[in-house]
Amino acid sequence: MLRFAYWTLRLGSRIRQHSDPDNGYSVRSAYHLLTFQDSVSLHAANGLIWHPQVPMKVSILAWRLLRDRLPTKANLVTRGILSPEAHFCVSGCGAVESAQHLFLSCSTFGPLWHMVSSWIGSPLVDSHTIPDHFAQFTLSGGGSRGCRSFMQLIWLVSVWVVWNERNSRCFSGSTNSLQHMLDKIKNYSYRPSEAEDSSTSEAKCFNSEEDSISEQIQAIVKNLKLPDHSQGMTA
Repeated sequence: MLRFAYWTLRLGSRIRQHSDPDNGYSVRSAYHLLTFQDSVSLHAANGLIWHPQVPMKVSILAWRLLRDRLPTKANLVTRGILSPEAHFCVSGCGAVESAQHLFLSCSTFGPLWHMVSSWIGSPLVDSHTIPDHFAQFTLSGGGSRGCRSFMQLIWLVSVWVVWNERNSRCFSGSTNSLQHMLDKIKNYSYRPSEAEDSSTSEAKCFNSEEDSISEQIQAIVKNLKLPDHSQGMTA
């Protein structure tokens, strides 16, 4: 509990340090930091992980992901917790399970981003690093504040779904299809629930007390006109 509070305070402190004193934090300013100032890219990521409709534990997960501090098999091997022979991706694809592989390039989980982009009508982001993917995905829906907030929310929910699916496969042996994972992204709510036993999962999916994510997403998609990138996209 004390460790969690410590990291929460550090996250908030770094966001304040790099916010505009007059206008506050903006996704565009964070993206600028990620793109043009390598030395403070992690500070910019601290800003990007925060969203008013995202539970704290999802932001903490994203914070750890951007710093490669999740207990992926590659990291567990590095720390001497797993043997080198046990570093393969939980999906069974045969690759080493690093964060970059698991969330971006895995032949099993990677196609989920294409499904998400097709669902919301945004261009597919082609980035090989997680911070860049986050920043590019956030701005891929257009320049309006509403679009950026919407895309930011979807990215955070997506990585939450992937990580929980990874844990389910690793610890309980249950497997969901990509379509089912996409359905979770559409339907997850905003109120956090009690976390599962840390020995079996990082956390549960969060349950709804008020509006579901699908209802809010449907309203946003209906009212926002995302730019048409189809002509500039490759097959």
